[in-house]
Amino acid sequence: MTGTTKYPSPATGRRTGTHPLEPPGSVRIIVGSAVAGVLLAVVWSFELVDSVIGANVADTLLGGDARADAIAGTTAALLFAFVSGLAGTFTACNIAMIASIGPLAQAGDGTGTWRVLFRPVGYLALGTVVVSAAYGFVGVLLGDRLPQLSSDRVGDIPVRLIQSSVVFGLIGVLLIYLGVTALHVVRDPLARRPRLRVFLLGALIGGFLIGRPYPLFNKLFHWAVDTGNPFYGAAVFVLQSLGNIALAVAVFALLVVVTRGGFPHRLAGDSRRAAVVSGSLLVALGVFTVVYWVLRVPARFGVGWFPMMPWN
Repeated sequence: MTGTTKYPSPATGRRTGTHPLEPPGSVRIIVGSAVAGVLLAVVWSFELVDSVIGANVADTLLGGDARADAIAGTTAALLFAFVSGLAGTFTACNIAMIASIGPLAQAGDGTGTWRVLFRPVGYLALGTVVVSAAYGFVGVLLGDRLPQLSSDRVGDIPVRLIQSSVVFGLIGVLLIYLGVTALHVVRDPLARRPRLRVFLLGALIGGFLIGRPYPLFNKLFHWAVDTGNPFYGAAVFVLQSLGNIALAVAVFALLVVVTRGGFPHRLAGDSRRAAVVSGSLLVALGVFTVVYWVLRVPARFGVGWFPMMPWN
């Protein structure tokens, strides 16, 4: 039909006029992305993202001192949960959620701007909600028995940061694996299941809460435990995680709406471009997550060595 552009459906995985990346090209992208992830871990300033960006965003939106003011009731806690999640968007325990942009573009329905937008976002949110709700429920039941809420130390390192290193180390490895499979270096079991990939990414983002040492989240966690109600825990944890993905979803939505659905179609319609965007982000942010939490954080407490910049 003259004047009509037809795109392949991102969700079906059909590609036309493109060829997959050759192995040498994929390896170069993986190496470059890994180097970028290591460099990001070296230069990362947690004081900037936690105390300057995060705290100021939370204080502005809540109209007070988010870290010092008490959480006054359930309604205030629900608001605090979402706002603190949004404020923590760029923290080291959440920045990897940016890697979801590429897979989101590949998981749309393929017909209509709103389906291209809402279906992949729905799968991402579902994965996030399932894990965060389960952890909030269980977290309230376990309470202070969790290392995450403990003030104990093993040597000089707080046990809560040991939990962080283990959890984020595992999540980082999974992100790297998803990136390597997206670049076709190893077999991709999710090649024909782009929505499942987005769901799993959402679950990993929900899993960020299991290791998160972010002060505002710690405050929310203690409030939930003090209530003794696991359903409150589930609710505030879900809102925290939805706040964590809000900016990534907003960016994706803007790209979809401005291009009238063309952005995900064009990305998914070119297998090379889709592989590079998704794979490189997943590998870079996965490597950052592993290096930052497994190497850099313990090194601050005398466990191992890691280069420290003057601003850190």
